[in-house]
Formats: sequence, C-alpha cells, structure tokens
Amino acid sequence: MNTEAEKRSLLLEMITLATVDGHLHKRELEFLRLVAVELNISEEEFQDLFHQEAKPLPIPSEMQRINQFYRLALLMHCDGVLHEREFQAIQQIALQMGLNLSAVKRVLEMMKKAPNTVINPIVLMEIFQEQHN
Repeated sequence: MNTEAEKRSLLLEMITLATVDGHLHKRELEFLRLVAVELNISEEEFQDLFHQEAKPLPIPSEMQRINQFYRLALLMHCDGVLHEREFQAIQQIALQMGLNLSAVKRVLEMMKKAPNTVINPIVLMEIFQEQHN
C-alpha cells in the first residue's frame, strides 16, 4: 500500500464485507482492527471508517488484488459463520478487482475444507497463476 487513501479504501472494503450480513461479529471487528494496525491507521480513524461510504480505489498490482481478496476471505470466515450474502459479495468484489472467478471459487472451496481456513500462500498464488496459462 502506498497512500493513506489506498489503505483506507482497502479497510473500507473489508468493513463493507464484514457488515454485509447485517451483523459485525466480535472476531470480525478484532480482525479488522489488526489489519488497521498493520496499515498504520489510528484507532480514531479506524472507528471513523465505520461511518463512511466505501469508494474502492483500483488496486494496480495483481499480487495486491489477490492479497486483498485473501484478506477478505479470511475475514469472511473468521466469525465461523459463512453467510450467503458474504459469499456473493466476495465474488462480486473479486470480479470488480479483475480476478478470475474460477480461481476465486476454488480458493473459497479450499478454505471451507481447510481446518483453520488458511491456505498456503504458494498454493494460493499457484491457483491464480494456473488461470494465466
């Protein structure tokens, strides 16, 4: 992430996904707060983001788009409940990012089957790289 606007945009996108089911679970909030800390966003600014409308900025690099998709997928699973609205929203976001829908679905299925929903980063990248061939 280069600019403060890009950092806020990524976090706003995550907040939008976390609240798409109408409820913000405690574990989702904790996850969002960890991401905010990682992005050097203050607690005050973090709280303010919940009152802003998401206007996602384009993410220039495919690697960054895949990383953001994966963050969103982890967030989606962190409360232990996978809502249909979350599943639809993450697919829509991935399409808007320009990610391959087949790879997105494959990653989400792998996460569902994984004991802690975590996928090896190398495997994650290989799934998206397969779509380039």
